Amino acid sequence: MAEQHVIIDNLVKTYAGAQKPSVDHVSFSLPRGEMLALLGPSGCGKTTILRMIAGLIDPTSGAIRVDGKDVSSTPVYKRNMGMVFQAYALFPHMTVAENISFGLEMRNVGRAEREERVNKALDLVKLTGLGARKVAQLSGGQQQRAAIARSLVIEPELLLLDEPLSNLDAKLRDEMRDEIREIQARTGVTAIFVTHDQDEALSMADRLAVMSNGRLEQIGTPRQIFDRPQTEFVASFIGAGTFFEGEAVEPGLAVVDDLKTIRFTGTAPVGARVKLMIRPHRLRLSEGAAIANTFKGTVEHIVYRGQILTMNVRCGKKLLQADLPTHAGSLPEKGSEVTLSVAPEDVTLIGEEAR
Repeated sequence: MAEQHVIIDNLVKTYAGAQKPSVDHVSFSLPRGEMLALLGPSGCGKTTILRMIAGLIDPTSGAIRVDGKDVSSTPVYKRNMGMVFQAYALFPHMTVAENISFGLEMRNVGRAEREERVNKALDLVKLTGLGARKVAQLSGGQQQRAAIARSLVIEPELLLLDEPLSNLDAKLRDEMRDEIREIQARTGVTAIFVTHDQDEALSMADRLAVMSNGRLEQIGTPRQIFDRPQTEFVASFIGAGTFFEGEAVEPGLAVVDDLKTIRFTGTAPVGARVKLMIRPHRLRLSEGAAIANTFKGTVEHIVYRGQILTMNVRCGKKLLQADLPTHAGSLPEKGSEVTLSVAPEDVTLIGEEAR
């Protein structure tokens, strides 16, 4: 089992005058060298957790352990953590190299070593030769790289990133996802980043911790979170899906809305209430072959997305969303009658333990 570099133990934060905690008894651990995404909607407590780890906010109760040491009451300047803020927080009157060097100066690192480490940091984030530039002369992506270099040059115990890509345009955001992940993997630094963007979390993190109303809903790998959600909140927040409620009438078979039966793979006992979900990309146009689960309906809405055609299909009381590849030959039009199918192994039983 991997060494647990960071342990968050029953962490609580209740602000004065608040009726309920902003962070409500949250616990999780993080192996050394892993990147964890704290994911959830605005106000769910994810940034508060990050700021408590950094030492910018004091917890009401609970413990924050780094490398076996409880740092819950350790001053921020003694925690040796690198923080990358949403707005970068670079000093505009300094050059790029001076910004990166600032933390080393505060630690009384000698001039020669400072210059060497700054140059290595510039190389690491692909800003070689730009150390003499002012911050205003950098693009948004370059400013983000400079902020990361400033955080890494001090050789931190933890790298903490607060919505690191939210100020970038869509194309640059995609590029920086890969670059941040590459930098983290190359340095081996343990990292935690906050985001509300599910695509960002799924593509960058080793594991995701999904938050809602101050509580931890589920923690797991991107695939576990997406394919085996433990709660309906996680299932709906991470990706789209059509949800069904019903009763298991035999192993792997449930009667759901409109008295329809759906076959699934899972371990629900006979008579148990179940919640099922079908992701849009799991549905296919039925071509007459015998498929366990079929849905006949009328196409109510279509959105062309380039590689994908998203359509809403009315099947009785249910509106199913289906994502079809646009290269799949003849595609349905609005108002047409279609039959959709999905294999039992592509029906998600919500709450089943990830396997």
